[in-house]
Amino acid sequence: MSSFPSAEEVRWLSGSASWGSSWKHLPGKVRKEVWNHFFMGHFEKGQHALLNEGEENEMEIFGYRTQGCRKSLCLAGSIFSFGILPLVFYWRPAWHVWAHCVPCSLQEADTVLLRTTDEFQIYSWKKVIWIYLSALNSAFGLTPDHPVITDEEYIINRAIRKPDLKVRCIKVQKIRYVWNYLEGQFQKIGSLEDWLSSAKIHQKFGSGLTREEQEIRRLICGPNTIDVEVTPIWKLLIKEVLNPFYIFQLFSVCLWFSEDYKEYAFAIIIMSIISISLTVYDLREQSVKLHHLVESHNSITVSVCGRKAGVQELESHVLVPGDLLILTGNKVLMPCDAVLIEGSCVVDEGMLTGESIPVTKTPLPQMDRSVPWKTQSEADYKRHVLFCGTEVIQAKAACSGTVRAVVLQTGFNTAKGDLVRSILYPKPMNFKLYRDAIRFLLCLVGTATVGMIYTLCVYVLSGEPPEEVMRKALDVITIAVPPALPAALTTGIIYAQRRLKKSGIFCISPQRINVCGQLNLVCFDKTGTLTRDGLDLWGVVSCDRNGFQEVHSFASGQALPWGPLCAAMASCHSLILLDGTIQGDPLDLKMFEATTWEMAFSGDDFSIKGVPAHATVVKPCRTASQVPVEGIAILHQFPFSSALQRMTVIVQEMGGDRLAFMKGAPERVASFCQPETVPTSFVSELQIYTTQGFRVIALAYKKLENEHHTTALTRETVESDLIFLGLLILENRLKEETKPVLEELISAQIRTVMITGDNLQTAITVARKSGMVSENQKVILIEANETNGSSSASISWTLVEEKKHITYGNQDNYINIRDEVSDNGREGSYHFALTGKSFHVISQHFSSLLPKILINGTIFARMSPGQKSSLVEEFQKLDYFVGMCGDGANDCGALKMAHVGISLSEQEASVASPFTSKTPNIECVPHLIKEGRAALVTSFCMFKYMALYSMIQYVGVLLLYWETNSLSNYQFLFQDLAITTLIGVTMNLNGAYPKLVPFRPAGRLISPPLLLSVIFNILLSLAMHIAGFILVQRQPWYSVEIHSACTVQNESISDLTMSPAAPEKMESNSAFTSFENTTIWFLGTINCIIVALVFSKGKPFRQPTYTNYVFVLVLIIQLGVCLFILFADIPELYRRLDLLCTPILWRVSIVIMLSLNFIVSLVAEEAVIENRALWMMIKRCFGYQSKSQYRIWQRDLAGDPSWPPLNQTSHSDMPECGRGVSYSNPVFESNEEQL
Repeated sequence: MSSFPSAEEVRWLSGSASWGSSWKHLPGKVRKEVWNHFFMGHFEKGQHALLNEGEENEMEIFGYRTQGCRKSLCLAGSIFSFGILPLVFYWRPAWHVWAHCVPCSLQEADTVLLRTTDEFQIYSWKKVIWIYLSALNSAFGLTPDHPVITDEEYIINRAIRKPDLKVRCIKVQKIRYVWNYLEGQFQKIGSLEDWLSSAKIHQKFGSGLTREEQEIRRLICGPNTIDVEVTPIWKLLIKEVLNPFYIFQLFSVCLWFSEDYKEYAFAIIIMSIISISLTVYDLREQSVKLHHLVESHNSITVSVCGRKAGVQELESHVLVPGDLLILTGNKVLMPCDAVLIEGSCVVDEGMLTGESIPVTKTPLPQMDRSVPWKTQSEADYKRHVLFCGTEVIQAKAACSGTVRAVVLQTGFNTAKGDLVRSILYPKPMNFKLYRDAIRFLLCLVGTATVGMIYTLCVYVLSGEPPEEVMRKALDVITIAVPPALPAALTTGIIYAQRRLKKSGIFCISPQRINVCGQLNLVCFDKTGTLTRDGLDLWGVVSCDRNGFQEVHSFASGQALPWGPLCAAMASCHSLILLDGTIQGDPLDLKMFEATTWEMAFSGDDFSIKGVPAHATVVKPCRTASQVPVEGIAILHQFPFSSALQRMTVIVQEMGGDRLAFMKGAPERVASFCQPETVPTSFVSELQIYTTQGFRVIALAYKKLENEHHTTALTRETVESDLIFLGLLILENRLKEETKPVLEELISAQIRTVMITGDNLQTAITVARKSGMVSENQKVILIEANETNGSSSASISWTLVEEKKHITYGNQDNYINIRDEVSDNGREGSYHFALTGKSFHVISQHFSSLLPKILINGTIFARMSPGQKSSLVEEFQKLDYFVGMCGDGANDCGALKMAHVGISLSEQEASVASPFTSKTPNIECVPHLIKEGRAALVTSFCMFKYMALYSMIQYVGVLLLYWETNSLSNYQFLFQDLAITTLIGVTMNLNGAYPKLVPFRPAGRLISPPLLLSVIFNILLSLAMHIAGFILVQRQPWYSVEIHSACTVQNESISDLTMSPAAPEKMESNSAFTSFENTTIWFLGTINCIIVALVFSKGKPFRQPTYTNYVFVLVLIIQLGVCLFILFADIPELYRRLDLLCTPILWRVSIVIMLSLNFIVSLVAEEAVIENRALWMMIKRCFGYQSKSQYRIWQRDLAGDPSWPPLNQTSHSDMPECGRGVSYSNPVFESNEEQL
């Protein structure tokens, strides 16, 4: 049967809005068939392949071979084009390869062209380099027949070309890829193969590598370093200067110097230097910060055990995959990813997760099965892995052995390397504003081209010299495309960044500030973000055969009576004693502190038979009474994992029994207990507390046989037939700022979503308490289950019952009020709630339902870090602008994936987040959105103003070109520097409006209101300039001779040629002085001030214009100076500016024309352009509807009477092809919100 995709799958792929995202959702087999069928026919055989297939950084790779004749032609072209051709190749890497090389197979290629498979299609190229192993021949007698070389079981050996012992490789985004001669493809190197079984790892690498193996791997894999250079300032400068717009500025400045227009040229140079300096400073700061983050990684001394050399102290940069590490002592920083094969470790993974909570790592069991070791350990393989960048707090050897770990990954292949690479090579930002800005500039270039043709025609027909004609034509380009635009836009971002900094919000990616203004959905982590960090122990509910007992409250100060429940609280944890201080998970700390017991090592005060020398011992404090045991020794731990949702310990009562205690999610713990020991009211009792937002932990225990050795007991054996002990109730209170902030966002029509690793019921309650779900809104629980044997996957929809809280006596009681689910769920507003497990099943088997669920999905609980980032990406596919706010704990992936990531933590992991708030609450979110909206509107104002300024000058100059005249340098300088530059610097100073309105500013430059505003004002200015140009020529005092049209008394004269009082001919050699020039200059200069005032927007996104005192003062001064020049009649001033004196009536006429222009422009802008109600009415009249995916789905669902399907269960006939998604993120998996 053919595996080629069905017609439906191909239609789905081709019709998708986002090719890149749809492509990645296809299963690998289908994707390969699609690619081979549709695309491979266009390339030579073996020329194309996929790199990192199916991964986030998937790329296409094409083979090319350099040709000498092509290189020579390109060299000649570079010389004759004066460096323009290399600049074009720099901007277009693909053109560089196509010009220098010819296509060939990847095996023969000396250059490869890379292209990302996402919607951005970014090109880059790399040279294929050779690694020579012949240097090892003399040292180790390495020959092609050496056993180390001939063993082709591993990729590293398949990459060696025989007999010359060479390896072909490329380096892409800090990762090495070697050419696998056996499989004919480039493969990633620097990691142990995933197919290795646990038995193979123990057998092959349990004794270390030989010297020959180590040296070969060092040469091929490269050094174990995460080397982030502090980029030299000169490199940053060159990269910034080579930006196309700065090249255009350079061209403009050179042209101006040739025309002796030095003043403005220097002004542009100064503004560009400031703009470039600020950008380089930001980039340099980020580079230094990242360098400091990783520099300690590269200078660590480690103990490495060789197969023949024994244990050696080596620098960490020489480590290779397969090396055997010997971990000794405490507080060891891991320089690589390694799998633990003997002993146990307590590790602080705060560098990767943002949460400094010790995690216990256990050795990889040695099993005979040949399945891959990760598969063998299922989703919990991370409990055996020590990740790079984490700190080993304690290393505990088993019996008299050592703590050993096999190096899994080195360098940038490690967990820390992956984090650093995500910062070095971030995903491009798909924001329409920047695409529209390019189109805007192209429109200006097109306009300039028309002006050039017009100029050439006018001046050639006038018989002007060729060099003068060319200079005038080139001038048109610098007029139509304003070189000051980048600097003007940069100032707005700088001001916004400064305001954010004053509010305690730090930004490492200033361009993201504008994106904040478009946010319409914000995802929040729960613990530490919406709720307080700390947990308060509210009480314990014990149970016996009669059911649950009364709550034991710790607030009363009464000690918990001795019993199995007290022993479980004292010993069932992963706390450690380090330097006399108890450290560990806050939940464990609160639980242990409530018992008032103490912690020690077994060798401190006593020695117990059968207890390891470094076992942790807990014992009652001296003041405690009625405790029949001297202490409890913790012999063995089965650590907590988010997949298992539980932890178990084996303990020994001193002089008593050996016991096993379990702690975990109530539902999970109850499933391991003897049914008769679980109270019949378990579910209702649990709901009483979870509906109030409490965090509930269940405890259980069993007795073990003393003769059993603890290491021989499997987890399955220990975790069975337990006796249920009771419930631990912890309180996680909302932060005071949470509810007001969420209410503000909801009132502004910004969706809020909770993504948490906590219990679903607790998450629902927090959502209700915080206002994320209002009292009159329903919550529908979605449960999806995987296929089980022959049965298909299922999905069910249930209305979550509400509970009303009443009080009588001293006890809290709850009465169930089940709403009539038949209608209410559909009539009112509703929210979906689901777990990470259900999200995974829906993504795989019910992908067609996923968009429908996300439209109203509000509560996502038990979500792993990988699922958090995947959920954010799914929201983005629905065309939401997504913000993510987390405390850095387990949220790194989502913070990076979101359009705007806001970290409330200052941990190292938050270096990947564009924004970091110094204040650890969510008040920063609306503040950031307000500033983003203000910055976005400011950008639009500046675009509009710069467009009008350039068009006003453009129209004026072309009108004067008709008379083979132009503006003089000082006239240009006054407009460019004294007017536009000052406006560009001060117009951006408006602060953000203090209230969030329920709509966003336009997200596109190419939007009808904005286009209408620009076009209308251009036409209005054009009409005014043409009117002024024609009318001045029809005045009775007009003359082509350069005469003043004023008498001594400044009165107008009707006939300059006949009047005896006619003034003398002016003594001016200027080629610019004319009545048209004077009229056009005054009209254009004051019009620039007018459009600045008209375009400076205030409410509802920015503070009113009158609050921008500097800007208002600048406009008043500019207008005053212009009117002074117009009416002053100062001959020297007129001579400097190449102006002519005109009669008072004509000057008044100029003021009247400008006033009419101002009134018409202002009325049009306020009554039409900014009239939101009018535009909404126009949209309704023409039936226009939003094309955003989420809006389309909302309209479809609103008209579907069967949605949502309450109290129904659906089944999938078979897994849906094409949308299967597996969520796994080993880097960021941790024990955040453990239970």
